[in-house]
Amino acid sequence: MTHLRKTILTLGTVVATVLAATPAVARPAGPHSRGPAVVTTDNETPVLYDDEEGGNASGDDPAIWVHPADSRRSIVVVTAKEGGLRVYDLRSRELQALPATEAPRTDPAQGRYNNVDIAYDVRLAGRTVDVAVVSDRYNDQLRFFAIDPAGSAARTPLVEVTAADQRFLFNPDRAAVDEEHTAYGLAVWQPRRGETYAVVTQEGTTALATVRIVDLGGKLGYTDIRKTVLPASFPLPDGSTWFPCEEPGILPQFEGVAVDQRSGVLYAAQEDVGLWRLQLPLGNGARPELVDRVTDFGIHDVYDEATEECVPVDPDAEGYGGTRLTADVEGVDIYYGPGATGYLIVSSQGDDTFAVYDLHGRNRPQGSFRVRGVRGADDINGSDGLAVTNRPVGGYRHGLLVTHDEPETGPDVDADRDATNFSYVSWGEIAAALNLKVDTRAGNDPRFR
Repeated sequence: MTHLRKTILTLGTVVATVLAATPAVARPAGPHSRGPAVVTTDNETPVLYDDEEGGNASGDDPAIWVHPADSRRSIVVVTAKEGGLRVYDLRSRELQALPATEAPRTDPAQGRYNNVDIAYDVRLAGRTVDVAVVSDRYNDQLRFFAIDPAGSAARTPLVEVTAADQRFLFNPDRAAVDEEHTAYGLAVWQPRRGETYAVVTQEGTTALATVRIVDLGGKLGYTDIRKTVLPASFPLPDGSTWFPCEEPGILPQFEGVAVDQRSGVLYAAQEDVGLWRLQLPLGNGARPELVDRVTDFGIHDVYDEATEECVPVDPDAEGYGGTRLTADVEGVDIYYGPGATGYLIVSSQGDDTFAVYDLHGRNRPQGSFRVRGVRGADDINGSDGLAVTNRPVGGYRHGLLVTHDEPETGPDVDADRDATNFSYVSWGEIAAALNLKVDTRAGNDPRFR
């Protein structure tokens, strides 16, 4: 057993002991027991195909850049893994396709872009720019793309500005990087003007890292790598210890992450476990808290080599799970309200729904919804990444949610190919369906003050 794995398991046991002392997640009462609400979308991006003909483009994670003066020029940036990045306008029309090029380093590999987030007002070469920050799995590092202030009116909305020879985030050398336990999920954290950090997860482990984004000779790079590990095993009230079932050599990983820019609280989705909250910065002694658990939390499974699936030891076991999240737990983002209020939106990939929680206090659940396609758009299935903004953008006057959809279906989609895309959903419709608040003031989100 490696030192890192020992550290992960030790921390997991310490934290999980506290969790095991609490009762199982309560079944929701009142309106939450009626099942997910239904909202609609009629706006979706062009289909991406994960095959040679389609450039191995597999959609994963979106981010919304809000234009400071003309919201109609706002853009949506999405990752397509080996297919690079795509940039869309608010009518979901493709504006730019950037290939996953080799990283600017002495030992380069072609990129694989997994997650993306937006950093506002970053100092670069004596000017202030907004930047799309991207995790590159094949190079275990971050990549940076300056956003043209003209947004959707620009001829080339994104231009790469990554500094050369950035450190690997989680691995000691290229040989270790090639094992692909590398940079995975990503969120930007901007605690105060002039300071920008990224939170990054590692594929196949429970490790998280933060880095500070800095100007390095007129390009963007990062320094001050700090790491921590979160639980991989969980003592249960019945006296047993639960190890979430994974492929051999894999720990229950994190991908979706989001940071409350006002409080510095990190929300992190551990795919087969649930949703965590942790106060930043890392290493401050704060104890991570499990906000909600997946429905099969605590059910003991074994990995079947023949089917490459996890199967329950006892098919009748009930476990200690919640009712709102069905593994995998994936995308996470924040809709900012006034003061400390707002909502946390989480993708429950296993049942094609989205859970909503209060942002403040104990993150009380507010219900869940699913997305039905209308007027030629298809339903949202298997959502991975998502992004939301409270700002009015284009025709979305109450804010906008953008979510990944896999598989993309419909009469114009080749059903024999691996198809993905992204759909746009009005926050106003979500708010009406779940009786949530709408507040589009720029001051709600500290990045726009």
